[in-house]
Amino acid sequence: MPVNLENFQEVIDELSANQVTLVAVSKTKPVADILELYQLGQRDFGENYVQELTEKFELTPTDIRWHFIGHLQSNKVKYIAPFVSLIQSVDSKKLLSEINKQAKKNNRIIDCLLQVHIAAEETKFGFDENDLHELFETNFTNYTNVHIRGLMGMASFTEDINKIRSEFKFLKSLFDKYSKLTIDYSLFTILSMGMSADYKIAIEEGSAMVRIGSLLFGERKK
Repeated sequence: MPVNLENFQEVIDELSANQVTLVAVSKTKPVADILELYQLGQRDFGENYVQELTEKFELTPTDIRWHFIGHLQSNKVKYIAPFVSLIQSVDSKKLLSEINKQAKKNNRIIDCLLQVHIAAEETKFGFDENDLHELFETNFTNYTNVHIRGLMGMASFTEDINKIRSEFKFLKSLFDKYSKLTIDYSLFTILSMGMSADYKIAIEEGSAMVRIGSLLFGERKK
């Protein structure tokens, strides 16, 4: 299925008006689709699987900013540490430590978002409010090669708009709280929430970055 250029332009116009960054979620989609959006100026792309990301990295322009947005296993961090722009799905202290370790090996500082569990489904990953508080109390002094740039979350998969809005409001309240407590609050600027089905609600609730796939690339094969 070809890229939906009409949807892309509509999304870009809406996000530009709200100063929100688009991450085009290209998982399972061919490099040709990525290059089509690249030619239109899109530079931020998101992938969920390490092997797929590393393969696409080798086949695409070097100025693409690659976001890892899926559940990341600690033993696979080393494969993306040399080039990833932003790891959005940091959901444990163990993973954060491994990212820091691999960033040191590559002489890099890797930008990260802390994933917060805000949805009703148990299958979604992320820190809960207590774990998040404990982590911020450490001031991240053990993570010299990581920059915590903000928070990420996924709302429940539901048609209940009020529930989705409530979950986004909760994540925004956490973001506002911790943006005041970080050592360098000028770095803590990214609130990533909202996908194809709910990004408009997310923008209304203060999202700074949305992750949109199917609206741009079409539905994925199950």
